[in-house]
Amino acid sequence: MTLTAVLFAGVVARTGETDLALAAGDALGAAGYGLRHGGYNGLMEAAARGAARHGVPVTAVTLADQEWGPFNPYVTDVEYAPTMGDRLHAYLDDADLVLVMGGGVGTLHEVTAALYYATTIRPVPVRLLGPAARRLGAFLRAEQWLVEGPTRPLGFLADLPDIAALEKDLAAFTSGSLR
Repeated sequence: MTLTAVLFAGVVARTGETDLALAAGDALGAAGYGLRHGGYNGLMEAAARGAARHGVPVTAVTLADQEWGPFNPYVTDVEYAPTMGDRLHAYLDDADLVLVMGGGVGTLHEVTAALYYATTIRPVPVRLLGPAARRLGAFLRAEQWLVEGPTRPLGFLADLPDIAALEKDLAAFTSGSLR
């Protein structure tokens, strides 16, 4: 059975993020995770290229009535959702891991949905990879948009500064010590 990693990341990369996304996709694929993402270019394409090296499925999840351009060449499957809510559920309902990198307003929407989902529905692991995602997490904590409490534990959330931290995290998942 293939595990599922969801990548929420943008089409515009900040300095150094493209290489980080490629390495992240490579690490996910090597660990046996299929990749779900928007299917487009930028960081999504870089991660998809890394995952595709390992023959895992790379699934684009998009809206049925929108045309945002061609999918990247590494996409092996496409899921069309009728609404934005359905799209978010297509990402999150069977996700084993959510990986967040830098992006724009679309990525911000997906990330906040994942954080809400993980605090209220199911504590799917959410990992903030790289400087942009980690700054967002720090801002959300500092401004108390993201606060741990008795009914909202945040044990599902972790900051990962680099690819070594992601690989260590994936090894812990594989060994069962983070389940």
